[in-house]
Amino acid sequence: MSGKTALITGITGQDGSYLAELLLDKGYTVYGLVRRVSQPSLGRNLINHLMSNDRFHVLNGDLADQNSIDNAVHQVKPDEFYNLGAMSFVPESWRSPMMTADITGLGALRCLEAVRKHAPDCRFYQAGSSEQYGKVREVPQSETTPFHPRSPYGCAKVMAFEITRNYRESYNMYACTGILFNHESPRRGLEFVTRKVTMMAARIKHGFDECLHIGNVDAKRDWGFAGDYVEMQWKMLQQDEPDDYVIATGRTHSIRDMINLAFSHIDLELTWSGEGVDTIATDQGGVVRVRTNPKFFRPAEVDLLIGDPTYAKEKLGWETKTTFEQLIEMMVESDLAIVQEAVDGGYAPPTPPE
Repeated sequence: MSGKTALITGITGQDGSYLAELLLDKGYTVYGLVRRVSQPSLGRNLINHLMSNDRFHVLNGDLADQNSIDNAVHQVKPDEFYNLGAMSFVPESWRSPMMTADITGLGALRCLEAVRKHAPDCRFYQAGSSEQYGKVREVPQSETTPFHPRSPYGCAKVMAFEITRNYRESYNMYACTGILFNHESPRRGLEFVTRKVTMMAARIKHGFDECLHIGNVDAKRDWGFAGDYVEMQWKMLQQDEPDDYVIATGRTHSIRDMINLAFSHIDLELTWSGEGVDTIATDQGGVVRVRTNPKFFRPAEVDLLIGDPTYAKEKLGWETKTTFEQLIEMMVESDLAIVQEAVDGGYAPPTPPE
């Protein structure tokens, strides 16, 4: 039993829920900072199962409000602070650039200020992103690769990265950033492309839909399992000295590859034709199962992301436990079970948002 206390922002999301489970298993007392909502259980389904644990607590707060973060840090006096909260859906960052900068960028600064003022010995983890690299300058991307973000979200994450490094150097704080490449799970939001694909595969399997509408299928990403990645977030705060680390698998796959794999789990083998916005995929019976829709293309595309995790392997002992193939199978099987439960219960299964 560690006896340590951790404070987590973004605890209601994919990474926050996995990290909370990990820390509780290690004997931590865990506090999650959550925004007040009128119906709290609806937005907290990923952590509802933890509410009965007497070492798990939630506090009301908001990354846009300095006082609420100050109050939380002053009250909890955490040993470790994990800032996972963000406006994290990249396409939304073009529609809401000001909010993205405020929450994702300035939110990190507010957290650092709260720690500096109220818990200066606390170790601070900032959730970075491979979107910081954007229009990549080299392949693969490492800790020394220059940033060239291609979205308001990526720009905000670069700001959070730089201010975290600045506070480390200015105030001798134990503050580090994990530059995590894409990491997915059955807990991923339905608006994200991986979960959209696996849920639509499950809906097609059960006859609720015929076709998946998607954006750029040739974009390539380095995808891993979120449950593996949160252990590295914890390990970064257990080192003698703070540093920044790339966490990635070192393998890349296109969205087309991911769709092929997901649909193979529902016994559909796809044949692709056309180019750009005219790209489609048909199954073995000639039915069109995938159509490209230009409204899902980004204003500035990030074509290729692939991480070099060498430094994390040397310092943290990082290794990929879950393969890309296992990840997609896990997600499809989970969504098939969700849709089957809806069928059995006589209600409509979840639908990915447009």
